[in-house]
Amino acid sequence: MATGKVCIDGEIVDTAEARVPVLDRGFLYGDSVFEVYRTYGGVPFAEKEHLERLSRSADCLMISMPVSIDALASEVRATLAAAGEGEWYVRVMITRGTGPLTYDPTTASSPLRVIIVAPITPYPRELYEHGASVVLLNASRPTDDARAAGAKASNYLANLLAVHEAKQKGAQEAIVLGRRGQLLEGASSNLFVVKDGVIRTPKPEPGILVGITRATVLEVCAREGLTVEETELHPPDLYDADEAFITSSIREVMPVVVADGRSIGDGTPGPLTKRLRRGYLGAVAAGTGAAV
Repeated sequence: MATGKVCIDGEIVDTAEARVPVLDRGFLYGDSVFEVYRTYGGVPFAEKEHLERLSRSADCLMISMPVSIDALASEVRATLAAAGEGEWYVRVMITRGTGPLTYDPTTASSPLRVIIVAPITPYPRELYEHGASVVLLNASRPTDDARAAGAKASNYLANLLAVHEAKQKGAQEAIVLGRRGQLLEGASSNLFVVKDGVIRTPKPEPGILVGITRATVLEVCAREGLTVEETELHPPDLYDADEAFITSSIREVMPVVVADGRSIGDGTPGPLTKRLRRGYLGAVAAGTGAAV
């Protein structure tokens, strides 16, 4: 059974043998940035876009990139080769490094880079055939602060607790609300709604990570001549939508048919959602050469 591999500062080891220092700030404080993407036919999709955003996240949090993006991509390829055949979940992390037990980030040295390649676990097919459910929750996250806006930081405790609460309520994802009660994003996804043929998604602002999958979907919309609005959305915009869906690198395009126990549209995945899922998979096929 495939178990994957881990690359730490350029050294590839078995997952069970991977270790980071206990004084690493990523371990101590979640003081790190990360990206997640996946392979299709063994080829990473949108890797360049993910690694460029990783670099932007590091800049935002004043973490020095230890190697170039090209060098990171080369290490990912080597780690995938060591893992062997299969489809893989890829997680790339840059921590601020090690230092004394203090909150002062300037005391850290030698940023650490970690690449995790693990077998991918696809979401159940029925979520695409019948749709997912979400709940709307308040969650105070570090990236809601304008100083960290747009960074994909590893401190995900609030997101994890939101997902746990959503699961307790029988939903598959939590949609986070902003300070003004506006819809921001899922705990690990971006949100889209469809009303009268118009595709709408929350506009970028603090608290929203502008997803790579989101960007690909917007490109598909433009290519197919679909009308898109990036705007402020509120709960009634989701409850009263004709269709809704969430996007992420692992979910791809997943229909949402229930929000807070209320059916969206007729309670089944809508035609535009299905069309955009096909368009997204077409973009994946074009980008990787894989049959999807």
